[in-house]
Amino acid sequence: MFPFFVTGVRVAIAMLALYGLLAATSLWVRLATRKAAPGMLSHQVNAWWRIFPLVSLALLAYPAGLVALAYLVYLLACVELESHYGGRRVGFWMGAGTIGLGVSWLGLQHPSDAHSIIIVAISIQAFRCWYQPGARQIVWLLMLMTAGAMYVLTVFPDLPFGSRQNLAWLFYLFMLTALNDIGQFVAGKLFGHYQIASTISPNKTWEGLAGGILTSQLVSIGLGTYLSLGDSLVLATYALILSIAGFTGDLIFSAAKRYLSIKDFSALIPGHGGILDRVDSLVLTAPFLYCLLCSAE
Repeated sequence: MFPFFVTGVRVAIAMLALYGLLAATSLWVRLATRKAAPGMLSHQVNAWWRIFPLVSLALLAYPAGLVALAYLVYLLACVELESHYGGRRVGFWMGAGTIGLGVSWLGLQHPSDAHSIIIVAISIQAFRCWYQPGARQIVWLLMLMTAGAMYVLTVFPDLPFGSRQNLAWLFYLFMLTALNDIGQFVAGKLFGHYQIASTISPNKTWEGLAGGILTSQLVSIGLGTYLSLGDSLVLATYALILSIAGFTGDLIFSAAKRYLSIKDFSALIPGHGGILDRVDSLVLTAPFLYCLLCSAE
């Protein structure tokens, strides 16, 4: 009933190691800040205790859990975007439902064309945002990007590598995306000086990007080798592409927040913001990894 327990032994061991690392980090942060009020780092670490179990449950119930996670993320994203839409609530939810159901219908009825149609729809909306910027246009773009990325997650089990390998690639995707974000955040806080896009996100620095790339390389080669996903050169290449993709996704969503004059999309996850503040990197890393794997068939 649960393929994870048949195919995911190595993933389970890696997952336990990840929780051990998170526990050690939590203990270190608690000891280091025991005489001070909880700061951003404490909130960031505590928030991962809310995020990782959700991803773990999705993998444990793979592949149905993955579909449930994708729909949950899209629903929460719509709830967050509604407050920034600025139009009629009925019109917003009709549009959100049309996008969600439309993407699902495409995936079921026209799987071979779904990716191309989604890319075209996102591109058209991106051009509309560029030439006719506005809160509603931006909301529709973010919604399309999120729906497209969540759809990509649900088709990872259809990759031709077998259940064991497909599950391993999914775990690799989630871990690389999360740890790339953490690496960028920590490196930016400790060493950040040279800004990349000061008008969009002053906290995005070249040092932070470099930290994310270095972290991704270590995670990709270490985890990828352990899970037998590829040789070191392939894993290093994937890490570089996905690290830059994650950074770009973060930057796109930061630009949207800057235009909407908000700091976070919501306060759903203390220390992290809303669900869109957490999946902004995944919105690009998931499609990029999927394309890389399809081209490697």
